[in-house]
Amino acid sequence: MTIYDISKKAGVSIATVSRVLNGSENVRPSTRKKVMDVIDKYDYTPNAFARGMGLHSLKTIGILCADSSDLFLAKAVYFLEQELQANGYESLLCCTGYNLDIKKNYLNLILSKKVDSIILVGSNFIGSTEDENQYIKDVSTQVPIMLLNASFDYPNVYSTLCDDYGTMFEATAEMIQAGITDILYLYDSKSYSGLKKLHGFRDAMKEHNIPGFEKLIHFYDGNIEHLDEIADFVADIAKKGASFHGIMTSDDFLAIGSIKYAQKKGIRIPEDLSVMGYNNSMLTNCCTPELTSVDNRLETQTHQLVQTLLGVLAGEEMPKKSIFSGKIIKRGTTLF
Repeated sequence: MTIYDISKKAGVSIATVSRVLNGSENVRPSTRKKVMDVIDKYDYTPNAFARGMGLHSLKTIGILCADSSDLFLAKAVYFLEQELQANGYESLLCCTGYNLDIKKNYLNLILSKKVDSIILVGSNFIGSTEDENQYIKDVSTQVPIMLLNASFDYPNVYSTLCDDYGTMFEATAEMIQAGITDILYLYDSKSYSGLKKLHGFRDAMKEHNIPGFEKLIHFYDGNIEHLDEIADFVADIAKKGASFHGIMTSDDFLAIGSIKYAQKKGIRIPEDLSVMGYNNSMLTNCCTPELTSVDNRLETQTHQLVQTLLGVLAGEEMPKKSIFSGKIIKRGTTLF
């Protein structure tokens, strides 16, 4: 039996069960009796999730990310650990890579450490099929699962994310309104977040009736940190006859690589070519001119995620999904 099973059998929310277990006064006597009857009937003993709700909590949160060398993920982990420490929680970090079986193994490993909750950092933990997401469903019956920059609708799973679709749509529309309609779009991930950005770009181009834009959408499958290879990738696209005066990317690395392409070819930025990145990382200040990029509100996201987590662990009703709009930070690689 898990707290999830009790909530189903008693016909109440998981948060209500946790309030009963915590002895909260904010529960109607009839509801309390309903929950306690189920607990007594099945001889329920509080497990790790119940401890996370205040019963002998170890005050420890598990954090999983795919790659700690990734700038976005590394910054997210830093913000999360700072927020957790400020609220009296320690954290255990596992870097899983991108293989599904390895992610499953690490999730079960960190669960065995009796953590109060698990934070999955990055949208690569969410698959496109039910089978790929079953491991998250299974673990969510034991501890709350918190998703950063991803969304998954399931009991005891809470999502905090940037509206990547809407933000990319607006950023694309702004470039179009500035008179640049031949826009090269580069992306390097087919994760939940990566596909949302791609769809936002596509729909903005459709909305503005831009013909032939699909030919200028390209997936980069190389090492994102090899900027010269990105530059060569863009050069190959141009060599095959593609013409573009704007480049939008799903990541700042791709944008910096695009700037290197322009510099090698003697193309002026932003006079002849506008370039926009995504994530507003430290890379934006590491090039000349400095990079215009989308700020996906990462620090705000991590703060909200931890606040939601604290509420869940306290047995409060918390929002299942918190969504923030990104913002274009304009610098020297665009004229608009």
